[in-house]
Amino acid sequence: MHPLSKLEYICIAVPVIPLPNRVLVKNPGFIFYTMNELEIMFAAFSAQRLSKYIAYNNGDAAQVVKHYKSNLRLAESLYVSLSIFEVTLRNALSRELRGFAGMEDWFELFYTTSELQPLISDIDKAKRQIHHRGEVVTTNKIISELTFGFWVTLLNSQYERVLWKSLRKAFPYMPKQIRKRKNVSAPCNSLRRLRNRIFHHESICWDLKYVTSLHEELITVLGWMNAEMPQWLATIDNFNNVTTFIYNDMGWNNENKKETLS
Repeated sequence: MHPLSKLEYICIAVPVIPLPNRVLVKNPGFIFYTMNELEIMFAAFSAQRLSKYIAYNNGDAAQVVKHYKSNLRLAESLYVSLSIFEVTLRNALSRELRGFAGMEDWFELFYTTSELQPLISDIDKAKRQIHHRGEVVTTNKIISELTFGFWVTLLNSQYERVLWKSLRKAFPYMPKQIRKRKNVSAPCNSLRRLRNRIFHHESICWDLKYVTSLHEELITVLGWMNAEMPQWLATIDNFNNVTTFIYNDMGWNNENKKETLS
């Protein structure tokens, strides 16, 4: 099927909108034709994926393209801070779990502790994945293989009685008056949802004010674990520059709020 024929079929379900910014494309038959940026996007992505952007921008093709690109820029800008946060959290919790269990392979204690047994499936999965890659299963590799969701789950109310007394030591710079499990768990779970949306290629560029608040929470919790890390992160974090660019490029003001992350 010719690419434009496929596009016409896809476009039946979406509004007819102007198609500026055309670029030259060469098809396998060496016939030249032009495609608009939105046509290129429709050829690669689903109509359903783009429909929210089209509806949000009232069918303005130029705005739809800018909005989709803004979503990619925003996701990219959060990679650095989320990566640093995840590794810092993992190492801090693992350190305290070693003290809790009294051994390097602290996760082995989960198999004999009834309250922690719901987490065994995550540990077993990590071991299997390492084994399937043909690697030797070691403590450090298991810790690295465990997902961000696993580490955040350790902070949930389900494990408060067993783990929080030890895990709270992972946040030595958290103000004493607010040093409660829920004050760590809530932002960590919000960041987990944000991270999952980004890594599953879902949209996040709707309510920049909300996303900015999550970025600020990330920096706050990061500082509770390591007082120097927020300042170090600032030397490579491009989030604020990117959000400023998006506000200007999209013509939004900083009160823009249409849709929050689910």
